[in-house]
Amino acid sequence: MLEDQTARPDEEAGVPHLPAQSSPALHATGPGAGGWPANYPTGYAVVDVETTGLRRDDRIVSAAVYRLDSRGNVEDHWYTPVNPLRDPGPTWIHGLTTEVLSGAPLFEEVAEDLAERLDGRVLVAHNAVFDWSMIAREYARTRHELPVRHRLCTIALSKELRLPLPNHKLESLAAHYGVVQQRAHHALDDARVLAEAFRPSLHHAAHGGVSLPLLTCLPLTEFSDDAASGRSGGAARPRPYAYGWRPSRKRSPCPYPNPGRYEPGGRLTQGMRVAISGDTSVDRELLEDRATEAGLHIAGSVSRRTSLVVSNDPHAITSKVSRARSFGTPVMDEAAFTHLLRDVAPAQDAVSPQDPPRTD
Repeated sequence: MLEDQTARPDEEAGVPHLPAQSSPALHATGPGAGGWPANYPTGYAVVDVETTGLRRDDRIVSAAVYRLDSRGNVEDHWYTPVNPLRDPGPTWIHGLTTEVLSGAPLFEEVAEDLAERLDGRVLVAHNAVFDWSMIAREYARTRHELPVRHRLCTIALSKELRLPLPNHKLESLAAHYGVVQQRAHHALDDARVLAEAFRPSLHHAAHGGVSLPLLTCLPLTEFSDDAASGRSGGAARPRPYAYGWRPSRKRSPCPYPNPGRYEPGGRLTQGMRVAISGDTSVDRELLEDRATEAGLHIAGSVSRRTSLVVSNDPHAITSKVSRARSFGTPVMDEAAFTHLLRDVAPAQDAVSPQDPPRTD
């Protein structure tokens, strides 16, 4: 069952509503129409999810959405707990125990409602890559596509606005705008706080002529978590984890030396350092696994020694793509990279610039 269906903000007991603004919601059709940028989105969905943990195999235990119009005014909100069919993880953070979640709907039972509230809107979240990734994986498990094409991270927006924040925590952003948090780590109140802080940020950006840091969202076309979800013979079985947290995944070191930068039009070579930025249509860890199995080194950051950066949005304002540009490192999309993974040159065929030519 849903604890909260779509409601106007003043209908939710115990959660303060956002004050309405008198200005109408305008979908600008020309430059500066109504004093509002013509290229800004026409609607937003401020989202927060609570989860069993931070890994790719973790599950959502609650979700909330505040729908906003083009100028950040609240239209309605929605909240639901979600039964993850497993250990709920850090209950001391989100407060959702196994007993509380036992009667909650499965994600597949709320997927349609959530999709309806996100459809055609920009997904807004604090550290949006996390919320988007968790939601995208849940939809991949249900074999449905999530109708979101762009997301906006309020951390990135606060950096664009150069807000004088001591750090990039939600509580700091809220304090900057005088927003009072009432139930931290409750998805509905976190979404409410973020919506209330996002509206003045949006107006700050609009009146300052700041481009919104929108990123393209790619739905997952291939995802597998059979081992992680504890499925055996088609039946789900719970897996005991200490406090619901998983240790960080560690890959074995790449056994091959770095042959240097990838030359466009050529082959990938074992030992090349590859960094992946942004969304991928294949689940990130599956893509990384395939690259590792082919003998490539997956790098978490970009340096002068990086051979190649994989990004489906080469014009995105991300640290990896920006650094790749500054170093002159080639940037390639996922489809081209996946194609090249089929035929990776052996390490012994490569000659490092520091090595003498082979004579054998």
